[in-house]
Amino acid sequence: MAGPSSDASDYVVVGAGLAGAATAWQLAARGHQVTLLERDVPAAHGGSSHGSARIFRYAYPDPFYTRAVLDSKALWDGLATDAGAELITPFGAVDFGPKRQPALLADVLAGAGIDHELLSAAEARSRWPQIAFDTEVLWHPGAGVIDTETSVNAMVALAVRHGAKVLTGWSLDRVERLDGGYRLHSSTGETLDAGNVVISAGGWLPRLLESLPLPAGFLAGLPEFTVRQEQAFHFRYREDSGFSATNWPTFIHKAGDIQTYGLPGGRDAGFAGQKVAEYNGGPRIPSAAEQTGVVDPANRARVVDYVRRCLPGLDPEPYAETTCLFTNTPTEDFLIDRADNLTVVSPCSGHGAKFAPLIGQWAADLATGTGAVPDRFRSTASSALTT
Repeated sequence: MAGPSSDASDYVVVGAGLAGAATAWQLAARGHQVTLLERDVPAAHGGSSHGSARIFRYAYPDPFYTRAVLDSKALWDGLATDAGAELITPFGAVDFGPKRQPALLADVLAGAGIDHELLSAAEARSRWPQIAFDTEVLWHPGAGVIDTETSVNAMVALAVRHGAKVLTGWSLDRVERLDGGYRLHSSTGETLDAGNVVISAGGWLPRLLESLPLPAGFLAGLPEFTVRQEQAFHFRYREDSGFSATNWPTFIHKAGDIQTYGLPGGRDAGFAGQKVAEYNGGPRIPSAAEQTGVVDPANRARVVDYVRRCLPGLDPEPYAETTCLFTNTPTEDFLIDRADNLTVVSPCSGHGAKFAPLIGQWAADLATGTGAVPDRFRSTASSALTT
């Protein structure tokens, strides 16, 4: 084991998932000296940004988020061009179920000028017989699937191209306040000095908060963070008469008894089926450090039953399964806030992936003092100071 070492950087970003990689990229592209720290490797399986399949969609009941997706998509397009890689594969999306409010979603998309159709259940079944629609259906063809691992690595590579340094296997233990900056201590005794720190630690954030030199009032104003070990299951496409493996959109279904989502599973499971999960169906854990990677049998049984009832185009026995992390806030809003020169970023509640480049931009603006973030992403203590 190497002995303690000390280094320094103007900006240190902790966590090389989607949000951290995006923040490091944005900061480095502006000419700042940046070090990106990662406890494992970028897009590691133990974090929230691994694998090849996250939903990109415009449909939200709140127009704020739909407008933000439009802003984010412009950044995604620029990132894909710079990286020379396809990061979002278009599949379209269907939204349905009595609690999903497809008509309301259609109104929001219409207000934003986003291409969409509102279909009856019968019309939707004729187009996608592999799904047993139970209400009218919103279809918007601009949705798709984000390749998260490729996206993280693209943003890290661009950050490095702009001069950023990446340290892997660097597990943050605590942050110490110094005159004019901070000293970060690793769990193995290494240190790194920084003028500014950005914490984007995903499911590790609840445990890290107590080791950060944040004002008591700021901490008291933060939302409650809860971490869930979610489960996702891959089901093979059936090739029976009337079903097609090439005609699967992403979907969100909010039924009375279960809320589910699904998307083509991509590279994660050999392109052979649809990835299906129950939204917030996994057990709560104190932080990512307590994840077990063991699938909950009761959750598996609920999802298998759902597939059997509602997705006739899939073989109802999963051929692959995995766990992942959701870090949630009560409102499902994100947290992007700053106290002194320490910025905390948490794109929470299972819908942050599509906003990654925009979150990086917001976080870089806030960390450098060159711009603001929406008030809904600030803590109650910060909001009180700005009103």
